[in-house]
Amino acid sequence: MAIKITDECINCGACEPECPNNAIYEGGVEWAMSDGTTLKGTYVMMDGSTIEADKRNAPVSVDNYYIVPNKCTECQGFHEEPQCAAVCPVDCCVPDEMYQETVDELLAKKEKLHI
Repeated sequence: MAIKITDECINCGACEPECPNNAIYEGGVEWAMSDGTTLKGTYVMMDGSTIEADKRNAPVSVDNYYIVPNKCTECQGFHEEPQCAAVCPVDCCVPDEMYQETVDELLAKKEKLHI
């Protein structure tokens, strides 16, 4: 499952540079699937919809740092644990119960993001 950042976030920014998929953004910042990945062209999202990889999208959160679930692999294939959670001083990087994924699914997502 993806990781999410809760409202307890103090906006310290410690998590953002740790993400190998560039899935973490500062509140209010637009995101794109291509940011920090090798994606080009059309990408199929977890819900089956499609998106252009370089399309700028509305921020998921305006007030706090946030994680784009379609880019989060829980650091599978990079690290033994989610690095955002490891460095968070207030423990606000937690599993996102809305996105249930197996390790194999997370590794497959990683492969799609970093061809």
